Amino acid sequence: MARSEVLLTRGQARRVAVRAQLLDVPRPTHVLEVVRHLGLLQHDQTRAVAPSADLVLWSRIGASYDVADLQDALDGQALVELDGMLRPAEDLALHRAEMASWPGPDPQAWEVDRVQWLADNDGCRRDVLELLRTDGPLPARELPDTCVRPWRSSGWNNGKNVERLLVLLVRRGEVAVAGREGRERLWDLAARVYPDDPPVPVDEARRLRGERRLAALGIARARAATAPGEPNDVGPAGTPARVEGVRGTWQVDAAQLDRLDDPFAGRAALLSPLDRLVFDRKRMAELFEFDYQLEMYKPAAQRRWGYWALPVLVGDRLVGKVDATADPGAGELVVHAVHEDEPYDGATAAAVDAELASLAGWLGLRLEG
Repeated sequence: MARSEVLLTRGQARRVAVRAQLLDVPRPTHVLEVVRHLGLLQHDQTRAVAPSADLVLWSRIGASYDVADLQDALDGQALVELDGMLRPAEDLALHRAEMASWPGPDPQAWEVDRVQWLADNDGCRRDVLELLRTDGPLPARELPDTCVRPWRSSGWNNGKNVERLLVLLVRRGEVAVAGREGRERLWDLAARVYPDDPPVPVDEARRLRGERRLAALGIARARAATAPGEPNDVGPAGTPARVEGVRGTWQVDAAQLDRLDDPFAGRAALLSPLDRLVFDRKRMAELFEFDYQLEMYKPAAQRRWGYWALPVLVGDRLVGKVDATADPGAGELVVHAVHEDEPYDGATAAAVDAELASLAGWLGLRLEG
């Protein structure tokens, strides 16, 4: 039986979000356990402190997290990359029917143009697939550019024919990222990367993806602004809810509603700027009343908090940002500033200091600053 709409305080909503993101106590212990629950890790290679995927796992697992465990999961194809996200391999069955029917029954004008561009360059498509079949996996630079219609755009993708071709072949489910050499992606036939599980029909797959996304977020909007890589909304999944002091209706995971009256065991955590707890900045502001932007693309003089400032979670509140940089050459994790949204009391300051010491130790660096 469907539950009727529930009313949550902001504190309850925050605790739902924190618990769903595995940022309470006790900590999880296994990489695949974390990724299967979260659904994905953004595979961003910015290394101001550490790659985002590693920071997300360290924030959950703690100092016992070993980056080799993530690499082992990738090498063994227990995790695969799709749309810049590392996902459990078994979840690819929820995407493959959509790939097979791309661009879908009602494509937008820009999608129709992509289909035509791919059709015009079908010879290059066949050349790429044949070379991958015989010699893959390969980096994009080793794939032939036999396009007869160049890719045109006003941005940095202009003329990058092979790279754009590969993106479209991923959409069609023909190629996949098979691994990486450093920052460079290696491409192969999707049939050799994705599990051979039966594709889940499109409508059912979308419903299941919405349910899994809600289980990872705890609370989300049924509809939200379009986001690159992975949506922030969850459709009709879960139970409708309102949050005191916040406009509109939310969807809440039923498992989290069942835990509302359980004691909440919070802790401190330093988060990647791309952590899903804060990735949807509108949701972050509404539920946590937290002011934050990723400032790496701003000129240095315009930054308030730093190039790759780490949001600071204590309990169920986001309370500040840490501007830090890892300098492996000098053997240091340099803390340039700790920005306190409100003055920290002794317990909060000690908890943040302990997380910084743990981060430095995990990185094998001295803590400076």
